[in-house]
Amino acid sequence: MLKCGLKTPVFSDFLNVDIKEMKNDLLIRAAKGEQVERIPVWMMRQAGRILPEYRAVRSSVNGFKELVKNPELICEVTLQPVDILGVDAAIIFSDILVIPEAMGLNYEMIESKGPNFPKTITSEQDVAELTTDVIPNLEYVFASIRLTKSALNGRVPLIGFAGAPWTIFSYMIEGKGSKTFSQAKKMLYTNPVLAHQLLDKITTATIAYLQEQIKNGADIVQVFDSWAGVLSKAQYVEFALPYMNRIAAAITVVPVILFAKDAHYILTEFAQTNASVIGLDWTIEPAAARAQTKGKTLQGNLDPCVLYADKATIKKETEKMLQSFGGQQYICNLGHGVYPDVNFEHAKYFIEVVQDYKL
Repeated sequence: MLKCGLKTPVFSDFLNVDIKEMKNDLLIRAAKGEQVERIPVWMMRQAGRILPEYRAVRSSVNGFKELVKNPELICEVTLQPVDILGVDAAIIFSDILVIPEAMGLNYEMIESKGPNFPKTITSEQDVAELTTDVIPNLEYVFASIRLTKSALNGRVPLIGFAGAPWTIFSYMIEGKGSKTFSQAKKMLYTNPVLAHQLLDKITTATIAYLQEQIKNGADIVQVFDSWAGVLSKAQYVEFALPYMNRIAAAITVVPVILFAKDAHYILTEFAQTNASVIGLDWTIEPAAARAQTKGKTLQGNLDPCVLYADKATIKKETEKMLQSFGGQQYICNLGHGVYPDVNFEHAKYFIEVVQDYKL
């Protein structure tokens, strides 16, 4: 395997790698609804604090943003779960908040507290000042993808990603994480026209961002709507679904995964989009999801807290989930990101249980 940073990969070295040349293409085939001989598995937030190797890299830099903007280190931490956990896909290590920053709204990452925006969006002038020409400001992400794709050398697919417009909107209005995102929701009621103007700009920037990720080597992309659950169905249909649909419609050369946490009510509508895969959190019953999303591949949805349990419990709960979903048109994952205090040996065991499962 080529180590990260040994040479600058040439664009033509890896772009649009023929699926037949990929050593492990299970995730791509499952996403496309093709037959697989075993269930592919990866974990959201798999490249992160559960791995001692990641913590060593993280401690070598002054802050999270310094890490996110270092392509060689990003390549290294993106490869770690492939090497250590044996997952069936790599996901580029980045952050959903690179988009608002590239649009002109800077953020800070405060240790043990999370993101903070010194300035938030409050007016039409604020929205007007945002740019959708984000590609030049995100070259560090694309360089990271190129390096990682080259270093993977076809071992497994590389997943690109972005935050969903509603989730990005929430941070840009609220300025930080929130249990209610009441300020973001306030704008939906008090100034819906401005809300749509901002959501439209975020969507335009996000489409360009994802398309450029694909041009630089991403084999599949996921859109994370982390804060979907604070909206009612009516609000989601008005302020989130049209923009998710636009993103899915604009990505035609690789599969798209839509993941909206806690938005149980939107599965039928997601099934009508151009997305190939619908991600599920752990509160959704597999049978109900299948009934509402016929023809789509499903991804999920083990409760991340299962990984705190002993190995016997992990095996029992994982196999029960696998049986519920069935072997085809399915990608195994957690129902949300792996928690940072999980024993990485338990995460590795979860991966092994899935890969040993007989179809």
